[in-house]
Amino acid sequence: MTSGASRTIAGVVLLPGAGSSASHSSLVSLEEALSPLPVARIDFPYRRAGKSFPDKTPVLLECVRNEVRAFAEQLGVQTSQLLIGGRSMGGRMCSMAVADEADPLDVAALVLMSYPLHPPKKPENLRTEHLPRITVPTLCVSGTKDNFGTPEELESAFSVVPAHVQWHWVQNGRHELAKADAEIAETVLQFIQTV
Repeated sequence: MTSGASRTIAGVVLLPGAGSSASHSSLVSLEEALSPLPVARIDFPYRRAGKSFPDKTPVLLECVRNEVRAFAEQLGVQTSQLLIGGRSMGGRMCSMAVADEADPLDVAALVLMSYPLHPPKKPENLRTEHLPRITVPTLCVSGTKDNFGTPEELESAFSVVPAHVQWHWVQNGRHELAKADAEIAETVLQFIQTV
């Protein structure tokens, strides 16, 4: 997609972080703010099975692909008309599905809340291998005190993304971005209007 081109967003698919479910307050708040735009909040298979530990990456990616394609079909649109994203691991899996070399997911845009750039206290374990293959507009919302990646680390890591990356920093926000649901929802709403 060329920069400056605009796609109408027909729906949104949201996935939670590893330790929460699709009923997380920030995802619910986002769905309410985006109404009447159709929103699907999706749980990963391990969560549906009542387990607390995430599935392996291929299972998580397959879930993203299947759910996004099913939602597009349900709405009668192409996946390229959907915005996808989520919190922490959920957003990371969406970004990996979009950047997948074998079966890339064609979507309109990405929203990554609290992108987990590296595990806490392990800044050398970067989760960046796929970033140069992200070719859709991307909104990153993170806290300035997130222990999974500082603003400087995140901006540096995402500088390899060839598409437009927009940043929103929640002042003093930690990884969970507590009490920032309304701020996040407003930021995503504004981003959607520019895609």
